[in-house]
Amino acid sequence: MPRVLIIGASKGIGLETTKQALKAGYDVRAFSRSADRINISNSKLEKIRGDALLSQDIETALDGVDVVIQSVGVGFSDLIRPVHLFSNATRILIAAMAVKDVKRLVSITGFGAGESKKSIHCLQRVPFKLVFGHAYQDKTLQEQLIKESSLDWTIVRPGVLSPGLLTKNYKILETPLEWRNGIISRRSVAHFLVHQIEDRVFIHKDLVLIN
Repeated sequence: MPRVLIIGASKGIGLETTKQALKAGYDVRAFSRSADRINISNSKLEKIRGDALLSQDIETALDGVDVVIQSVGVGFSDLIRPVHLFSNATRILIAAMAVKDVKRLVSITGFGAGESKKSIHCLQRVPFKLVFGHAYQDKTLQEQLIKESSLDWTIVRPGVLSPGLLTKNYKILETPLEWRNGIISRRSVAHFLVHQIEDRVFIHKDLVLIN
């Protein structure tokens, strides 16, 4: 089975994806600045502390890996100032994957990034820009970098995230005409991500996920 590197594995979608990938039987390398605090004990889990903005850390984490799931995030307090984490981390990751000859990337951005920005309801555009504008401007750049790469990429844009239960009947919206915002649990997003480890149906696709 493929070995999976999960970047941003210590919390949120990354942590939930780590749990579900292990349950599915995959060897998982969990990468995070706080990886040592991941409270999971499993013989198939390798925890690596590192910084997604350091090329050496990322290249080390990519050794022997077949698939990368990228799930990085910023704190709410970081939204008031310009954000560069998503694009900078992605530049480093794409370059490192080329060095290590790793082709498969599944990256989580969010509804409102890239082309999906056009699908934000007119009444939501101003508050969305005020609160999330800095972050999603950078996520849009992140998506552009991924699409311009030679990787076998899939971009996943969840709607509003909730701590709810896993429901396997979530909607995978593939075309701009379908794209809309909605709520989806982190567990449901993780379920989709784990299925992308070996599924090639959505390579070179940018999707929206909602319940």
